[in-house]
Amino acid sequence: MNTIRRDDFIQSITDGFQFISYYHPTDYIKALSEAYEQEQSPAAKEAMAQILINSRMCAEGHRPICQDTGIAIVFINAGMDVRWDTNMSIEDMVNEGVRRAYTDKDNTLRASILADPDGARTNTGDNTPAVTHVQLVPGDKVEIIVAAKGGGSENKSKFAMLLPSDNVVDWVLDQVPTMGADWCPPGVLSLGIGGSPEKAMLMAKWAMMEPINMHELKARGPSSHTEELRLELYEKVNALGIGAQGLGGLTTVLDVKVTDYPTHAASKPVALLPNCAATRHLHFTLDGSGPADFAPPELDNWPKLSLDFSSSRKLNLDTINHEEVATLKAGERLLLSGKLLTGRDSAQKRLVELMNKGEKLPVDFHNRFIYYVGPVDPVRDEVVGPAGPTTSSRMDRFTEPMLEKAGLLGMVGKSERGPAAIESIKNHGAIYCIAVGGAAYLVSKAIRSSRVLAFPELGMEAIYEFEVKDMPVIVAVDSNGNAVHQTGPAEWRRKIGNIPVVTA
Repeated sequence: MNTIRRDDFIQSITDGFQFISYYHPTDYIKALSEAYEQEQSPAAKEAMAQILINSRMCAEGHRPICQDTGIAIVFINAGMDVRWDTNMSIEDMVNEGVRRAYTDKDNTLRASILADPDGARTNTGDNTPAVTHVQLVPGDKVEIIVAAKGGGSENKSKFAMLLPSDNVVDWVLDQVPTMGADWCPPGVLSLGIGGSPEKAMLMAKWAMMEPINMHELKARGPSSHTEELRLELYEKVNALGIGAQGLGGLTTVLDVKVTDYPTHAASKPVALLPNCAATRHLHFTLDGSGPADFAPPELDNWPKLSLDFSSSRKLNLDTINHEEVATLKAGERLLLSGKLLTGRDSAQKRLVELMNKGEKLPVDFHNRFIYYVGPVDPVRDEVVGPAGPTTSSRMDRFTEPMLEKAGLLGMVGKSERGPAAIESIKNHGAIYCIAVGGAAYLVSKAIRSSRVLAFPELGMEAIYEFEVKDMPVIVAVDSNGNAVHQTGPAEWRRKIGNIPVVTA
């Protein structure tokens, strides 16, 4: 019988969440590196390169892979023969470990958890509480998985109670295009099929943390229905041509996981969860001998890559006007320099409320660019912590008033915009650019100074002013309404040729 001490358990949780904030799982790096070598789409290949370079930088600098350091998820299989040397509950110990991990002075992580989610939405300040799942199993050890799940991928989760005769593959292929690029592909899709609704979701979450082994499965061939399903979905989802960051390309998913469970005769619950480019999870075991010890991956696991921005067009944000914006074309690579404002949903909601009341805005947005970002707090000599883009479609509802009333000229974010936002961009002669989701630390190196201009009480959701130098972006929607997230996947779907492109 092994005794698990409170301090060992808490320390292991703390160390685990720190570890996954800056180390990708090795299987992901190897799979992405292979996909990078095979990719034929220049835009997607560059996006993958940025993700890989960012990953290595984070491993070397011990800073977060993504500015969204996630909601803490912990799976625990506790052996029934284990003795616990603690007067705290397992959940309380998990939360104490998370609290220490997210407030570490050497690698502070972003506090993203809001209490009263349908009311005041008040930041808890330390990313607690975690979501903890505990199972009692035979044995005298405690097996633990820690994972940090970002909102970009979690928010694209799907669930359906299909009819028994419905085809799962057809449903998935209907759902994946609606997810767009908000979940930051290339990553992993995970399905839970059967059981009850909550069981299906839990299975999907659990399965996505299995090792990426699609190449091995392809080499040996399937030995069960679930493996047949994995292979079919892998081929058909990639044939959609969505590609890295939704720019169009050969690889949208690196693997597809499927787990099933017996279900009611009249039911077929199916959960679909995506795992983004900031895949962060760690598996370890406590046996009573002390806290877990995590071996850093070898840097040789990362390919040695460099970025060439020599063909990118330089843009001065301090002097840009509508006439210059009109010359920019969808798909064009830019390097931004000058003063760049920030503002996410909470800030923009307040701004629109002020405009609707006829009140003066705290910041002048006329002919300015705004960056949809919630940065990590800086440590040591940093100007700002990792500062990658957030999902831009959440800002669609604010786009028209920000362009029409506030005079905004340009926006920078992640992934696609919806039809109404694109129409607003076109009507106002504005522009929307993307930075690479999953390259937050790399992007932050372009930021030379940072100061809060408004709404400081919102924390990372406040309005900042960044001074940037040669920040790499791609024109995603130009002033004529041309959108790369529409044209890119359609082009590569045609090139791959396995799934017809339907045109209106």
